[in-house]
Amino acid sequence: MYTNTYLGQYKYICGLMAMLAFLLAAGCTQSPVPAHKPAVRISKEGKKYVLYRNDTPFIVKGAAGFTHMRQLREAGGNTVRVWDTAQLGRILDEAHAHQLAVIAGLPMPVSSILSFYQDTAKTAAQYSAFRAVVNRYKSHPALLMWCLGNEVDFPYRPKFKPFYKAYNRLLNMIHADDPDHPVTTAVINMNHRMIYNIRWKVDGLDLISVNIFGSLRYMDRHLSKLSWAWSGPFLITEWGINGPWESDGTTAWGAPIERSSGRKAEQYLQLYKYMPVNNPRFLGACVFFWGQKQETTHTWFSLFSDNGASSQAVNVMQFLWTNRWPEHNAPALKEVRVDGKGAWDNILLNPATVHTAEMVFDALPGDSIRIKWELLKEDWYMKNWYEPNLKKPASFDSLLLSCEGYKVTFRAPAKTGPYRIFATVFDDKGRFAAANTPFYVVGP
Repeated sequence: MYTNTYLGQYKYICGLMAMLAFLLAAGCTQSPVPAHKPAVRISKEGKKYVLYRNDTPFIVKGAAGFTHMRQLREAGGNTVRVWDTAQLGRILDEAHAHQLAVIAGLPMPVSSILSFYQDTAKTAAQYSAFRAVVNRYKSHPALLMWCLGNEVDFPYRPKFKPFYKAYNRLLNMIHADDPDHPVTTAVINMNHRMIYNIRWKVDGLDLISVNIFGSLRYMDRHLSKLSWAWSGPFLITEWGINGPWESDGTTAWGAPIERSSGRKAEQYLQLYKYMPVNNPRFLGACVFFWGQKQETTHTWFSLFSDNGASSQAVNVMQFLWTNRWPEHNAPALKEVRVDGKGAWDNILLNPATVHTAEMVFDALPGDSIRIKWELLKEDWYMKNWYEPNLKKPASFDSLLLSCEGYKVTFRAPAKTGPYRIFATVFDDKGRFAAANTPFYVVGP
């Protein structure tokens, strides 16, 4: 009797298990729910990384800046990169109107400002603000990706744990709320320490971006040295000529010597030879700076003048992006000389004395030009290492006495100190050239 009972129970259980297996198998044969395909994604195909935008391969031919979008599109560019969320809606709309994509920056204090990251109220407010921005603009058709922090530094020491906690929380939020767009961050040069720490302390960046200038020459070497720890995709979010910190030289009083706009255009062309375009991890680059800005001088990085004229460097970028040179070149201004001396001659002037500055050209411009002279105080002000002055220094244009041809007569300022005299030439085709020479007024 017991044997038959156990046998019946055994058969009953086996029947239930068989039915369950059948139901599970039947469920498995149903069509799976399609996986979400992001609007912008990075795909690894063999050894190569490919950035897709709306299912189409997309190489960033970009510019760091948020103005002159029509000119960017006409020159062959396809992307703008901005550093913060100021006027982000307007920038996205304008970019979309010109068929441009936008790398949108979410600005963070540098990691060394621990007073911010240790303050839970401040980091909570930052989290809420960024979340609102992400959710407001995540569906905008011009958005390409988010850049969480620009040159914030990624240190190693344990005391920076509050920074990494805040950073990773923001990164996870962006991924959760906006699965349609990658997230990157921008580091200075190919800093090995920062990239190691990103790999070990940051959870889930889709790519690493680099701001690099004269050191672009050595980028391939650094990529090779770092490959054991990091072999993911990368983007260059800023590249350009040697910055003031790596200038060709300085005066005896420490003022960096700036090349003329024409010489800088030549350097853009030369530096691009080192662009790692054949690296399978390379997703594109953004030239710096597509607009006009003050950084040491108002002309150092500016590809445009304050009235919207374009420099020869814009012509260079059109050639690099389209393999076609524009019809018209900017004026070929070589340098400015003061009393026959150039920037390398450590020009010393006595207070309130009269002198002559002259433009020197590689080729004289045509008749339809306009000339602008400016005498400015040297820009030595910095709030801190991370915040250079963004305002043009005080002008002493009242000391410009008379202009004739390519020369100006001026009176040296009465106060001792460092100054620069600037010359800008505009043609009738919407292009300009600029050069400057530093000098120092010494006391009697």
